Amino acid sequence: MPAMTGADEPASPILTLHREMNRMFDDVLRGFDRPFGAMSRMSGPSLEVDETDTEYRVTAELPGLGKDDVEITCHDGVLSIRGEKQGEKRDGRGFSERWFGRFERRVALPDADEARAQASFRDGLLTVTLPKSERAQESVRRIPINDGSATTH
Repeated sequence: MPAMTGADEPASPILTLHREMNRMFDDVLRGFDRPFGAMSRMSGPSLEVDETDTEYRVTAELPGLGKDDVEITCHDGVLSIRGEKQGEKRDGRGFSERWFGRFERRVALPDADEARAQASFRDGLLTVTLPKSERAQESVRRIPINDGSATTH
């Protein structure tokens, strides 16, 4: 719980620095209890990437943003989602765990057919669908799994 100053007292610069340093360490250390891949997100939207034999689907959580606040590009097999979430002016004292500012997330999708990519934005969720190239779909080979009962030595 952050220390609060009284209503008539000006905020101490030392206390403000202390709070900011604690917030920075919390942001950095927050991901250590998760797999390493989760550490790549220090600030900005959370992503979910799904892959099937025919397409990639990338979903980004962008609460408080609209479609005009986000730019999506795909070049050389890398999908980029960038934008900026503006901070809100607040009166009084307190603390915030919300993220604001510019962000950019990149996802490597080497077999994506960039020309057929589609995006939709609804209820703060951006969904980008990229079909896989015909070559990538043809190269998928299913490998049968033996049940182990017919093994010979």
